[in-house]
Amino acid sequence: MNVTRRGFLKVTGAAFATSFMYEFAGTSTALAVEAPEWRLTNVTETPSICCYCSVGCGSINSVIDGELVNLEGDPDHPINRGSLCSKGSAQFNIRNVYDPETGKLELNPFRVTTVKYRAAGSSEWEDKEWDWAITEIAKRVKKTRDDSFETTDENGVTVNRSEAIGFLGGAALDDEECYIIQKLARALGVTFIEHQARI
Repeated sequence: MNVTRRGFLKVTGAAFATSFMYEFAGTSTALAVEAPEWRLTNVTETPSICCYCSVGCGSINSVIDGELVNLEGDPDHPINRGSLCSKGSAQFNIRNVYDPETGKLELNPFRVTTVKYRAAGSSEWEDKEWDWAITEIAKRVKKTRDDSFETTDENGVTVNRSEAIGFLGGAALDDEECYIIQKLARALGVTFIEHQARI
C-alpha cells in the first residue's frame, strides 16, 4: 500500500477527531464511593510559616483540643501556593505520629526531649537537665572569652575582640532574633559573625 505523507496526516487527524467526539457523545454513569469519616472535622486552622529555611513557605496547622492533628501547605500563600518540601511537610512528625496499626495520634517515640551530653573522651551520651546545659554553655563561653580577649592589637590600636569564638546564624531566625544575637556577639567582642544564607 502506497500512503503519501499528506494521506497519513489526513487519516491520523480523522482518527483523532473521531475519538475526541466520541468522548462527548457517550454518557457516563456517576461513581459513588463511600468515604471514611474525614478526620479534620471540628479543627481550628491557624496559618503559620515554615521554620526550616529562609524561603518562608506558608502552612496551615490544624489543632483539636491543643493537639496538632495535621500540617499542610497553605494554598493561599504567595510563596509556596500550597506545596511544601520534604522537610516542611515532615514538621508534623517531629512531635506527633499516627500509629500505623491503630491510626491514633501519639507522641513521636523517637523525639529527643532531653539534653544529650558526651564528655570529652567518652563514647557514651548522658541525659542532662536544661538548666545544667545552659549554665555549662555560659561558663564555657565566658572562659573562652576571658582566655582569648584582646584589648589592643600588635600596633597598640584598641580592638576589644575575642577571635576564639565565632557565630553562625541560621536562616530560620527572624529579624528580631538576629538583632538580639548580633548585639550579644558584638558585646562579647566576637569578630567572626556569619550567616548560613551567605555561605
